Amino acid sequence: MRIIFSRKGFDSSAGGGPSPIVGGKPVSLPIPAGAASNTTYGDLGLGQLAHAASRGKLAENDLCHHDPMFLNDGICVFGQCGAAQTHLERQGVVVGDVFIFFGLFADEQTREPHHRIFGYLRVEEVFPLSQQVPEEFTELAHPHALALHHRNDVIWRGEGRQARSASDALRLTVPEGPPSLWQRPPWLKRGGLSYHDRADRWLRGGRLKSVARGQEFVADIGRRKAPREWLNWVIADINRPL
Repeated sequence: MRIIFSRKGFDSSAGGGPSPIVGGKPVSLPIPAGAASNTTYGDLGLGQLAHAASRGKLAENDLCHHDPMFLNDGICVFGQCGAAQTHLERQGVVVGDVFIFFGLFADEQTREPHHRIFGYLRVEEVFPLSQQVPEEFTELAHPHALALHHRNDVIWRGEGRQARSASDALRLTVPEGPPSLWQRPPWLKRGGLSYHDRADRWLRGGRLKSVARGQEFVADIGRRKAPREWLNWVIADINRPL
């Protein structure tokens, strides 16, 4: 089994600033559309938040890359392609693996930017779009279904939800630390996360200096118990009612 730490949403380069935490809830802002999209920030009710987070560069009529999509029935639909999808394939990501979505956030009071987990997807189905684009994804206006972004375009689908609260349990960044400095789970050791092989990234005190670029970081946990317990704990916190 694999756990994929999947970076999504606004940051200093994509969008211009962190996504907000509003009323104690993390609101991941989709990045601006770089290819096909029929969805604006206004369509998602995120126009004012996108305008503020981008320092006025984006507004409600700007198109966004609405992905991952969290549907009302507890299903997540997520598209990937290009080098990031090739990396997932090389790491052996398949049905049964779990994406843990994280991004850059800042709350209304401290304005401190930090990385936190905001959602998950337990993979149940995989759809290579170069073979066929299922009509249901076109009807959803999923950007990867509207026009192929790359010859290896894929949609991953399965159980998935967004966090209802910005709990400390879902925060990755160490207290008062730069966003890229994480308090890693105790089970995550050097050599156990793709793109993080360098020894100087694994610091004392259970800290990890995460890479600045990249979308999909894969941890192959095999049959180990501790990572599964951590994953169940994270998913339970995401699903925890207000």
